[in-house]
Amino acid sequence: MDFTFTAEQILLRDTVRSVLTRHYTTGRRAEVIAGDPGWDPTVWANFAEIGLLGLTVSVEDGGVGAGPIETMLVLEELGRTLAPEPVFDCALLPALVIGRAGTAAQRAALLAGIVDGERLFAFAHAEPGVRWPELRPQTLAIADGDRWTLTGHKSPVPAGDRADTLIVSAVVPTGETALFLVDARAAAVARTAYRSYDGGRGAEIEFRGAPAELLGVDLDAAAIIDEAVITTQAALGAEAVGAMAEALRLTTEYLKTRKQFGVVLRTFQALTHRAADMYVSLELARSMSLYAAMSLADGVVDPTVASRAKRRIDLSGKHIGQEAIQLHGGIGMTAEYPVGHYTARLTTIEHTMGDANDHLRALSGPLSECRKGEI
Repeated sequence: MDFTFTAEQILLRDTVRSVLTRHYTTGRRAEVIAGDPGWDPTVWANFAEIGLLGLTVSVEDGGVGAGPIETMLVLEELGRTLAPEPVFDCALLPALVIGRAGTAAQRAALLAGIVDGERLFAFAHAEPGVRWPELRPQTLAIADGDRWTLTGHKSPVPAGDRADTLIVSAVVPTGETALFLVDARAAAVARTAYRSYDGGRGAEIEFRGAPAELLGVDLDAAAIIDEAVITTQAALGAEAVGAMAEALRLTTEYLKTRKQFGVVLRTFQALTHRAADMYVSLELARSMSLYAAMSLADGVVDPTVASRAKRRIDLSGKHIGQEAIQLHGGIGMTAEYPVGHYTARLTTIEHTMGDANDHLRALSGPLSECRKGEI
């Protein structure tokens, strides 16, 4: 099996890195996330210009038609810089869902706005009080002739505070779960914006008989929703790998330059061993992220693969984040220094779409059932 990247994939990675390096430092990012919309419209326009927002849009629909490997490389770079632009939440994931579920007319009407960066979407699936993997929605969709209305509550909705259109999962009268398009600015849609622990943005959204359009023609979108959830878990893992890599780089540079008792910290063997352990955790996470992406590239949408990868990446992120702060000492806790921000992002990723313990339960559940059967 060939694990090397192609020249085109490397060029894509380097292009994204170049754009982000030009626009973001720790101070610049702090300024951007403190204001509205919480990310830089100039960077967003640059992403649209280089085709980044159309990665998951097929060539026939006007996009790049790239696969999960390319998406993983892009998200690693976003994680490396802690770039706040909602590339995955507002563009890549919605485009994937619309491409899978939408009719030809819907794809023609919607996907061009994603590729151009002119229209923001958000996937509204999670609901209050419900943890992964039990994500079956309680939001109801009621048919009124050829129209639909939605009633329910969605939270959290990443980037839902700025979305123009929402892709909403809801239960139809026959019991299946379908996907609907909802105008986020409709009078029957109430949005409460919030800031997350890591400086990101999202919203709680209540639908009060909101008018909706069925996405596609099938009332059973369970398979598409499952793919969206698994793809999101893989995307979070790729972003986490980028954040871990930069946290480790900052830590090793600090150990090379910071002096204690008149000598640089790298001369203390115990500290270098801890840094080496961080590197091992990073490579384990990177391998599992690549495993998840390659599985999706092969058409394998498997929750077991996703849970294996997410659990390992979560464990690595927690280890690297904690060690990075401890090896920096007090400065690692300050808002002016970047290491704490990387740890905050890794912590947020860990608790999104199931944490390490949730995925351990998911993986061990079938084994427990098998043992009961043997007994």
